Amino acid sequence: MIVSELKLLLTKRLTLKQAQQTHATILVHKFHHLKPLLVAQLLIYSPTCSFELLRYVKSLLCHAQSPDSFSWGCLIRFLSQHGQFREACSAYGEMQKLGLCPSTFAVSSALRACARIEDIVGGRLVHAQVNKYGFSGCVYVQTALVGLYSRLGEMQTAQKVFDEMPKRNVVSWNSILFGYLRLGNLDMARNHFSEIPEKDVISWNSMISGYAKAGDMTRAGVLFQQMPERNSASWNAMLSGYVDCGNIELARELFDAMPQRSEVSWIAMIGGYSKCGDVKSARLLFDQLGEKNLLVYNAMIACYAQNGRPTEALQLFNGMIKHGAKIVPDKITFSSIISACSQLGDLKFGSWIELQMEKLGIETDDHLATALIDLYAKCGSICKADELFNSLKKKDLVAYSAMILGYAVNGKAVDAIKLFEEMVDARICPNSVTFTGLLTAYSHTGLVEEGYRSFNSMKNYGLVPAADHYGIMVDLLGRAGHLEDACNLIKTMPMQPHAGVWGALLLACRSHNNVETGEIAARHCCKLEPDRAGYRSLLSNIYASVGRWTDAKQIREVVEEKASAKIPGYSWLEST
Repeated sequence: MIVSELKLLLTKRLTLKQAQQTHATILVHKFHHLKPLLVAQLLIYSPTCSFELLRYVKSLLCHAQSPDSFSWGCLIRFLSQHGQFREACSAYGEMQKLGLCPSTFAVSSALRACARIEDIVGGRLVHAQVNKYGFSGCVYVQTALVGLYSRLGEMQTAQKVFDEMPKRNVVSWNSILFGYLRLGNLDMARNHFSEIPEKDVISWNSMISGYAKAGDMTRAGVLFQQMPERNSASWNAMLSGYVDCGNIELARELFDAMPQRSEVSWIAMIGGYSKCGDVKSARLLFDQLGEKNLLVYNAMIACYAQNGRPTEALQLFNGMIKHGAKIVPDKITFSSIISACSQLGDLKFGSWIELQMEKLGIETDDHLATALIDLYAKCGSICKADELFNSLKKKDLVAYSAMILGYAVNGKAVDAIKLFEEMVDARICPNSVTFTGLLTAYSHTGLVEEGYRSFNSMKNYGLVPAADHYGIMVDLLGRAGHLEDACNLIKTMPMQPHAGVWGALLLACRSHNNVETGEIAARHCCKLEPDRAGYRSLLSNIYASVGRWTDAKQIREVVEEKASAKIPGYSWLEST
């Protein structure tokens, strides 16, 4: 009677407390054969992977008088399904130590876990056991193997396993398709897609996403029209494709035509407007959305920060946290907020941000620390930036670039140059931002030859100098008095020089009282930015410095007639 009642009870959903009471009854009556059912029910019906639950289940398995592969298999599958991939692999290893023969779902779950943590060695060890335990004919195990090798880019092995499968399901086909698309091999993906006997919506979505990521929206659109059925992911794949290609008009048309918009749709569209600098449209869309969650707020805050609207970013952030516990900022939120504060250049924001993060229990990881380095460097607190940089667990390209630029703009050119050399020695390839900092350092120290050598070395790293890099070089040459070389460099620019480039030359002409070149530079500056009086004021000062008082007076009169104010000077340093 008791056995029947227990078996009936073990077919229902149990809380942890109920499971413990049931376990006590099993122990009292020595019904040890019911323990695997207890473990299975606990794991099958548990919606979350809590620490208490795992501790209890592991205790059951470790103290079992007769360990069984079914219970261990349930645990491995549960861990894998709940994203605890390393723990799943560890549990599989423990089961092997007990000498238990794994079930097919234990093996397939272990393979999926290895794939997700990119553990190719562990995956191959499990693969070696597939033949040993006679699982070569199991479609689920073979599909997991295909998924493992496809995810890790070993398509030759994945294809071999796939070709040898006696029976395939749509998941097997999709795994191979995913592998080719992940590697960007569209030709093989297209051929494989055409061979899938029964395509499901995932097959279609994967192929559409592949075309979209490659920028081929024409073929993506054709497939989208051919789909027998579409889901939200289908529409979002097309939407993201148009956004990534910069075709915001078609993206909006698709967005408006969507039968049902998901959170991803709204975020993608806001991100699209942000990418093309249309902050107003992004905000209008944001305001149209009724119930907003953290991800939507993050998208809009990032939009403001990325488009030079730091004040609005902070205002939206403050509005968000006024919701109390309803919406709690995360690391992504603070990454954008730190960027916004960097643009404002106010030192007090650094301490305020760190205090807010501490209150919320948000750990300062390397990504956030790098953002803070940029903030403190731009605010002139180079010692604090240096302290954060040295505390990083792993210094990456972004961290090095931020610190090199920080040193350069804070008058520590020698430190910037040394740090660049350290970065190269660490085999970290510099990017355009790194060279902005390095060239700025050379400019501030007047090292012309070294600066030229660095500028020319950009091509060695696959980089093409941008207009800003040319501007820094013009500044470097100008400071050193090489005005003719600076002029010639501008003439060789492959792109149209912007006002910053000509402005650097004009400033150099003011420093060296060079009228002829100064007139050329001023003419270009005024043509590019006719409303800025600072350029005319500089030219007037050049005339005055060589005694051409009449010309200086005429320029001054033009400035007064335009009623234009001088270009205000500014500094990243907080005023004291």
